[in-house]
Amino acid sequence: MSDAAETDQLKYKRVLLKISGEALMGDQGFGLNPPTVEKIAAEIETVVRMGAEVCLVIGGGNIFRGLQGSAQGMERTTADYMGMLATVMNALAMQGALESLGVHSRVISAIPMDQVCEPYIRRRAVRHLEKKRVCIFAAGTGNPYFTTDTAAALRASEMRCEAIFKGTQVDGIYDKDPQTNSDAVRYDTVSFDEVLQKNLKVMDASAIALARDNNLPIVVFSLMKGAGLMGTLKGEGTFTTVGGN
Repeated sequence: MSDAAETDQLKYKRVLLKISGEALMGDQGFGLNPPTVEKIAAEIETVVRMGAEVCLVIGGGNIFRGLQGSAQGMERTTADYMGMLATVMNALAMQGALESLGVHSRVISAIPMDQVCEPYIRRRAVRHLEKKRVCIFAAGTGNPYFTTDTAAALRASEMRCEAIFKGTQVDGIYDKDPQTNSDAVRYDTVSFDEVLQKNLKVMDASAIALARDNNLPIVVFSLMKGAGLMGTLKGEGTFTTVGGN
């Protein structure tokens, strides 16, 4: 099958994949689990080979979470900056896994640290995507009090992505936690306003509002089970779409 034919199978051609830091832990309680990082990288490699343009935002909760640090008495701004640095560590780990598969990638940080990654320059990042390089956006927005969810919505808007793909432990959005409630009901589609009104725990309110204002659908799917990233990009498998009407 030609590259053009493979690309035509994809419902979305340019997407931002949002992954929590906890997703990189695997079965561990802390830190990075290399086999898990490699598995996620392999999923990304598959869709890049099919012609998709992919950028990533990875949280830092597997290493340090600013809100938790703040709750334990640390000054909030300092705690948030520590969380941003944790996302850079995760981004570098993902870059290493992607490069080992032959996928060209760039770690782009909102906090300049020229010896390890590029500073964020929008036009340069867009050019990387056009060249089929995976852009891994690190350090959130570069500002305290903003989550990586908000950073994902911001970068996806700036990169003119067609959708945000949020990889989670479950196959969509439910009215309650399906892992503890057997009667939980999954949504196939849901509006941005409904997510906010029902507090459906997809992304934080700032991220949802930013995605809504930019008409940027959010696709919530299981990263490790079911159709995975490739199947979801084709519109296959089980997932929930927020907005997109």
